[in-house]
Amino acid sequence: MKKITRFVLTDILRNRIVIAYAVLMAVLSWTVFNMEDTGSKGVLTLLNIVLLVVPLVSVLFSTIYIYNSAEFIELLLSQPVKRPQIWLSLFGGLSISFIIAFALAVGLPLFLYADFHQAVILFATGCLLSAIFVALAFLAAIMSRDKAKGVGVSILLWLYFALLFDGLVLFLMFQFADYPIEKPMVLLSATSPLDLARILNLMQIDASAMMGYTGAIFKNYFGSGWGVILSFGLLLAWALVPFWISLRIFKRKDL
Repeated sequence: MKKITRFVLTDILRNRIVIAYAVLMAVLSWTVFNMEDTGSKGVLTLLNIVLLVVPLVSVLFSTIYIYNSAEFIELLLSQPVKRPQIWLSLFGGLSISFIIAFALAVGLPLFLYADFHQAVILFATGCLLSAIFVALAFLAAIMSRDKAKGVGVSILLWLYFALLFDGLVLFLMFQFADYPIEKPMVLLSATSPLDLARILNLMQIDASAMMGYTGAIFKNYFGSGWGVILSFGLLLAWALVPFWISLRIFKRKDL
């Protein structure tokens, strides 16, 4: 299992797309902090970039990588290696590689310029988002043999979480404005990892006006340290549950 993970990790870290992704994020991170007056403004700007770029690159690259590695996976299945070990190794290699790229590109300027507490929260959420969208990519890839369909599902997942989810929240808010919907809105925020990551970071910055409706309610209910723990717990669940579902499908699927 360790050998497979090491092979996947070194293969991905040498990939030109991952290198270009790391360079792009590094350039954006250094530029943001050099342009903004304060570290908090830099964190706020960088947060918007992270919420768009990290999920998109992670889910697209991982989905395509799984399809392109079909022959390699079949070769591994012919060896005396258990299926869960193969799937875990692939997931570990992809997740760790994206976390390393994110840490090298964003971590250094983040901890140099930003407040330490804000930097830790943004760094941790960026790493978790990388793992979450790798897990979603595994689920999309294993559910369909057709590469075009799998990649399309991955793009739709990113579009929903990054763009369409907020529109859905606003629609529900206006439709049920006459009803007490505060608690359902808190539950609804848990159905989007990007919304959770945004709320978690904005709770550490004095930017309540940018938190949105669900963010304001979330802060009222979970504005203390328990809110941070709950948010990280939900984000961790977003990484584990899709991967667990994909693992169950992979164990039973005839490749």
